[in-house]
Amino acid sequence: MSRLTHIDETGRAHMVDVSDKAVTTREAVAEGFVRMTPETLALALSGDAKKGDVRATAEIAGIMAAKKTSELIPLCHPLMLSKVEVSVAEAEGGLSVTARVRTSGQTGVEMEALTAVSVACLTIYDMLKAAEKGMVIEAVRLRSKSGGASGDWSAA
Repeated sequence: MSRLTHIDETGRAHMVDVSDKAVTTREAVAEGFVRMTPETLALALSGDAKKGDVRATAEIAGIMAAKKTSELIPLCHPLMLSKVEVSVAEAEGGLSVTARVRTSGQTGVEMEALTAVSVACLTIYDMLKAAEKGMVIEAVRLRSKSGGASGDWSAA
């Protein structure tokens, strides 16, 4: 197993020094899913939920979350994001959420994509919880990343 980059030689957590890394275009795609009953899904898709348009609100929340990642995850670098795209779509058994985040910089955007998906899923839950408290947020994961010294990676 390789050494964890956020732990120094003495075992203390620290922010990784990226000053010597090359500036490259970096992109990450993450996904998640909110499982719900057919009735709750119909309500989410109708646009008639009590709190408003579920999909649009979740997409905006995901974008906002990506921009705030370094404030939420203690050792993340603040990044100038060049693109954040969050999509909420109907899928069998619920709503799927996908986030695509891009930057040109010295560190990747995996955490920003994962944060965007997580907050979008939580927003869906919040907006629909009056209709169904038993919804399940699941399968939040990194789907792919590109750029940087480690190169491209894609989930199986």
